[in-house]
Amino acid sequence: MATEKSAGAQFEHWASLISAIAAPITVLGTLLFYFGYVSSASEYAYFGINVDTIGLSTQAYIMRSPQTLLAPLLVLTLASAGFLTLNAAVHKRITAAVTTDASAIQVQRMWRIKRRTQRSRLFGLSAVAVGFIILFGYQYMRDWPIYGLVTPLLIGIGAEIVAYTSHILNLLHRLEGKQRWGAAKDSQSAWSMHDQDSGSLLARRTASVFVYVLIAASVFWATATVAQWSGRGLAEYAAIHFDALPSVILDTKEQLWLHDPFPVEVKTLPASEGQTFHYRYRGLRLLIVGQDRMFLVPAVWSSSDSTLIVPLDGSVRVQFQFENQVP
Repeated sequence: MATEKSAGAQFEHWASLISAIAAPITVLGTLLFYFGYVSSASEYAYFGINVDTIGLSTQAYIMRSPQTLLAPLLVLTLASAGFLTLNAAVHKRITAAVTTDASAIQVQRMWRIKRRTQRSRLFGLSAVAVGFIILFGYQYMRDWPIYGLVTPLLIGIGAEIVAYTSHILNLLHRLEGKQRWGAAKDSQSAWSMHDQDSGSLLARRTASVFVYVLIAASVFWATATVAQWSGRGLAEYAAIHFDALPSVILDTKEQLWLHDPFPVEVKTLPASEGQTFHYRYRGLRLLIVGQDRMFLVPAVWSSSDSTLIVPLDGSVRVQFQFENQVP
């Protein structure tokens, strides 16, 4: 019986450990997939392609996300380092203000810290208010190019300032409460003070949860905007450097009847016995390969051009040219 209980406890331990590891990995994978998808959708929309028609796999979207997330991760890392430095400096000043021997100087320092913190919180609340004004004014400001980045940054940074300054004010309040608690002569007065603090604890925790959700949503929105911009930037770079894409020679059974003008060289192949391909197209570049099709673009970008979708079903013959560079 003891052996069965031990085995059951060990199984529960490993199950909980696997759950603790799998849950964050699942969330991380979902986020990587989403940002990879957003970036790819923006990139291929530039060429008139709905990304869903390409048929990329989940793994492909995840592998595309690191390049998109590089800049946001660097910014968040630097911001976290700056926050930790600021937090250490603030706590050092509070400690110096509390541990000083002169009571008058102590009160003055605490008052200055509290006043500056209150001003900072007011600034954070103002930033959040401006962000929400812009958010609800989407109908009038949606054409603003940086709307999708400025709005979440105002809300997120403002909410973070409010959260941190509220933490500092609560810390100062607790320190002042401890001083009053130690100086209190009447135990009933001390109990009343403790009861009031306990009554406001639930409200503070609820407000904290709301603020942290607001920060997380703002970071998510800003990162998604950066992913869109990153995809568009990749598309514009590719359009400028079409010559860096693989060169394709396409043989077809029927004439494609591309729109005129289309900067592609067309040649009729000589008739021969058993020949099923009659037309050869040069000057095409491979943009991307989907699940069962290729997406081809001209060698030189033009706003009047289009993306050619070629099925990989034997109806065409494809050759890839070597790069024009002697080894």
